[in-house]
Amino acid sequence: MKQMTKKLSLAATTVVLASSLAACSSNNNGNDAAASNAPQASNNAEASNSGGNLPTLKRLDVFQGEDYANYPVAKLLEEKTGYKVQYDMLPQDNPAQKLNLLMASGEPYDIVTSYIDMALYSDYAKKGALIDLTPLIDQFGPNIKNAISQQSMDALKVDGKLYAIPNIITYPVGTGILIRTDWLDKVGMKMPTTTEEFEAVLQAFKDKDPGGNGSQNVPFTIKGDLPMIDDLVGAFGMPNPWNNVDGQLVPRVLDPAFPDYVKYVSELYAGGLLDKEFVVNKDATAKEKFSSGKAGAIAIHWADIPGVADALAKAAPDAKFSYVPALKGPSGKSGFGANQGFDRLSFVPKASKNPEDAVKWINASLEPATFKELAIGVEGTHYTVDNGSYTPILPIFNDERNLANNYMVGTDEANYPQYWQARVRKNPVMFEAFDTLNNKTADSDKILNELSVAPYLENYSKNNLKLETMAGDYTVKLIAGSEKLEGLGDFQKKFNAEGGEASAKEVNAWYASK
Repeated sequence: MKQMTKKLSLAATTVVLASSLAACSSNNNGNDAAASNAPQASNNAEASNSGGNLPTLKRLDVFQGEDYANYPVAKLLEEKTGYKVQYDMLPQDNPAQKLNLLMASGEPYDIVTSYIDMALYSDYAKKGALIDLTPLIDQFGPNIKNAISQQSMDALKVDGKLYAIPNIITYPVGTGILIRTDWLDKVGMKMPTTTEEFEAVLQAFKDKDPGGNGSQNVPFTIKGDLPMIDDLVGAFGMPNPWNNVDGQLVPRVLDPAFPDYVKYVSELYAGGLLDKEFVVNKDATAKEKFSSGKAGAIAIHWADIPGVADALAKAAPDAKFSYVPALKGPSGKSGFGANQGFDRLSFVPKASKNPEDAVKWINASLEPATFKELAIGVEGTHYTVDNGSYTPILPIFNDERNLANNYMVGTDEANYPQYWQARVRKNPVMFEAFDTLNNKTADSDKILNELSVAPYLENYSKNNLKLETMAGDYTVKLIAGSEKLEGLGDFQKKFNAEGGEASAKEVNAWYASK
């Protein structure tokens, strides 16, 4: 799923660092390195080809709560690939800002993995900060070619060159509105199915205070950097950042339904049904309000539920919750945005001292048996399989494979969706939430985000970060009442002038050809 605070910092940083990133292109490491024999597609290919004289690779990865080097998967990968890896990680807050600084400084990482941001990735590629991986994969990457589909590689090409290896998304729907069903019982109401019923439920939560929180009672909380609330935006026909309007893809802030959505959410806010502090809520703040028993509903990703559920069980042992289904809006529309495409990207910076070895390491990690053991462990020890269905063995799976996805550079696209079943079943509460959004939601309410499968689009990639930041900030102000809808036309003109019009022309030229 991709936060306004992060994007604000990133947008400013990108402008400041543009000249520094351009300077990275003068570093000639990588593509003209001397050729060597291609490795065999075996677990220990790299060690056998190098006599064991392998460099220590330097990798930058996403944040995780445990030390990368001491997690069991790190040892597995060292044994299977022959390479030692020095792991650093991005911070939990504002990771993209830190990544920009490291890239601009020329820090010699051999592999960098980050959550997908196509605008940022293409910007790095355009400015010469990344190595074209195509010749290296051709020479050293038979497992990479077998694991990553040509369609995936083509989708990441910038000016005909491939600068990153993707991790595919294995589920369509990530976020919905989680609601306290025990609160529903206390106020004598059923699970809402429409936006009107949802508002009525929130009003009952406010008036009857089923959690006994008094002045701290919060009917519905969200974080302030995501004013487009999943499920609710779908009820107004805008489940994705760009949606089909009369055959054209249109960004939400230009969508004819945008004013109706804003009116609905701003009425929730004005009526005390939406958290009065949502504008300043960070992700952790909103989660704390729900997990402490103060909030009756929250917009949240299913993968975040285990931590919230554990804390809530301590604060309110009898608490129960479930996802609200796809709500029908005033015109009968409903749906969740459904993604295909990629979750993370890994690239080799131009500053890398070991680009060939980086690709060899990636290739060895994607050897089929190695990747499976990386992803879900050993059958009978970490998981069982019955009729093709993978189930984790607990608690060892959580102890030794819970964070395995953070070590992946690319995925075995043909098999990982099956292996992934074990990962999503590692927590029963999380699986129930995942199952509700992804398996129990009707296919008609899972609406494909068309741009999640789009190739590199120059204007869209260049402008999208800035435009999403503009639109998000403006939407927050509209909901909170510091801006009025009467000024929407002027904002839309500014939006188009800042790149919205150019992006729309490019996006819809591609959409028509598709």
